[in-house]
Amino acid sequence: MNYKVVEKFISINGEGLKAGKLSTFIRFAGCNLNCVYCDTKWANEENVKYTLMTENEIYSYIKETGVKNVTLTGGEPLLQNNIKELLSLLSSNNDLNVEIETNGSINLEAFLDYKNMPSFTMDYKLPDSGMETFMKTSNFKFLTRKDVIKFVVSSLKDLEKVTELIKEFKLTHKTNVYISPVFGKISPETIVEFMKNNKLNDVTLQIQIHKIIWNPNKRGV
Repeated sequence: MNYKVVEKFISINGEGLKAGKLSTFIRFAGCNLNCVYCDTKWANEENVKYTLMTENEIYSYIKETGVKNVTLTGGEPLLQNNIKELLSLLSSNNDLNVEIETNGSINLEAFLDYKNMPSFTMDYKLPDSGMETFMKTSNFKFLTRKDVIKFVVSSLKDLEKVTELIKEFKLTHKTNVYISPVFGKISPETIVEFMKNNKLNDVTLQIQIHKIIWNPNKRGV
């Protein structure tokens, strides 16, 4: 099977539970959403340049890096044809820690049957993203303590919706809840004040550290 890979590289994880730790990144082409703040729109364009790689070629590349953390990202990796075959192959290696960055619109139930389960860092697209109508709240029940639900916020309106969702679905009792600011749209200080005022216990403010280390528009990092 062939997969459309637009980037593969080693870097530190810029966000999530493994933030600051080395990871091998495999970035796939294509996404079914069009968020207004997307920082990888180039990977979703119809004419984006990609390399066709088989699951064995991807696996070989990952093994050659010598890095045990693997991040599958995009685009939307779960839209790749035959992605289950790649996940099965990667899960056969118990030394690998596979993380899937997914956008919240794909049903996760189809991706739960692996011996060495990948972890999910799943977005919930808030009102300011323009994509909230595509979100599947049914996915919340599949998230565990090894996963992350990530809320990317642009405004106080987004933060208020985060609070509603946390309470309605008791998210902090199920999984790790992260709030991340849209770069240049809302200040971390504003988010911290909101967290204090609303007593958002067990919620983590997340800053995308790769955008602090490198130019925010730099690729391959």
